Amino acid sequence: MTHHPIVPLDPTGDALHDLTREATAFLTDWLSELPASPASDYRDTARLTALLRRPPGDDPGHLGDLLDTFRQAAGQGVNTAGPGYLAYFPAGGLVSSVLAEMLAQAANRFTGVAQTAPALVAMEHGVLTWLAARFGLPPGSGGLVTTGASPANLSALVAARHARLGEDARDGTLYVTEHTHLSIAKAARIAGLPGRGVRVVPSTPDLRMDVAAAARMIEADRAAGLRPFLLAGTAGTTSTGTVDPLPELARLARAHDLWFHVDAAYGGGFQLTRRGRATLTGIGEADSIAFDPHKSLFLPYGTGVLLVRDPALLHAAHAADGQYLQDIGQIGDLPDFGHLGVELTREFRGLRLWLPLHLHGVRAFEEALDEKLDQATLVHRELAADPRLDVPWEPDLTVVVFRPRGGDEAGRELLARINATRRVYLSSTTLGGRFYLRLCVLSVRTRPSHVRLALDTIRTTLDHLTPTP
Repeated sequence: MTHHPIVPLDPTGDALHDLTREATAFLTDWLSELPASPASDYRDTARLTALLRRPPGDDPGHLGDLLDTFRQAAGQGVNTAGPGYLAYFPAGGLVSSVLAEMLAQAANRFTGVAQTAPALVAMEHGVLTWLAARFGLPPGSGGLVTTGASPANLSALVAARHARLGEDARDGTLYVTEHTHLSIAKAARIAGLPGRGVRVVPSTPDLRMDVAAAARMIEADRAAGLRPFLLAGTAGTTSTGTVDPLPELARLARAHDLWFHVDAAYGGGFQLTRRGRATLTGIGEADSIAFDPHKSLFLPYGTGVLLVRDPALLHAAHAADGQYLQDIGQIGDLPDFGHLGVELTREFRGLRLWLPLHLHGVRAFEEALDEKLDQATLVHRELAADPRLDVPWEPDLTVVVFRPRGGDEAGRELLARINATRRVYLSSTTLGGRFYLRLCVLSVRTRPSHVRLALDTIRTTLDHLTPTP
């Protein structure tokens, strides 16, 4: 049996230095290997999953061996951190945010209430205030950093339910489309609304919410004794990246005294760019906005944001009290994040946003996002020029959907063959009952050369599927 040196639970001095040095060397090697790593790899999954189910032993292990096991495990499946990942919503995971998270976790400060870490709460609150202003929300707006848009959507819906319906939500109705993210309906279920309360508004041929149809449904529901309370627009749908007509939806919501929520989980980051602001016109009229910096700000997964026009309504829906909190007092105008969302105990999430924005500067994010918009335009133009493909919609942002003219089975085979190359990884969706391939340019590590590689892979695969006579 190999005997390894014991690492104390709370290492200091040389032991701490050795641990961090080895982990940093691993990180450096890992990142240097990403450009050449497969976009997906399942060749060793069965062996590794069996190995990694083993329980920990009583005796100490060796960090180098454990890191090697992690390297193998992280190499399995889809490489969402790599440049060839063009499915769903890639981001990459900025190293500066990774370092920020390491520091924040080492500090391990409680930020559920401002009193326990006022300066760190101020740091997080400052980023939220800046984001609210960039989205066009008025002074006094605020919010909180969440683990993603799903809990952000949930807290927004709970606030809307509390503000518009009070204690009895049984007859409440909210309005989505078939393209609205599933987390909205899930949030409604968790919040206690019956399934019949989630109304699905028809979409226009260009996949946007039909405002006139929404108006008719709201009026009919109210006439039937129901209580419409929330209208959900989307700034970048998951299937196609399409942006709903936000100005018209905002006016409709105001006319009927509905809470206007915008799910900008994917599209929110593009608000930093001139083109993005034009596409997202009207988002500043929202009562609440859900946004995932782990998508269009390139941050690691687990970073979401909820912005609200009136934080007092968020507080009213989520605040609670207990005798064990009697020592906690208000610190100036700093928010107690534990009273704005579902979590009381929460780590300090602000640094993973604050450090990259201050270190790189906002212009760096704007330029990177503009490049993604340019590359998506290129993808659409080149795929639309191929007579073998049907490319029916121009991208609002950076998602392009397409299908071979041979039908659904040909589309499934095309996707399987593309992903089998392990050079790039695409995803699919179903629209109007038809199968479409889906390509999203978003990762910070996806450069024009990788987009060209994806286009070449699509064409080459098509050549094998539809050989020239």
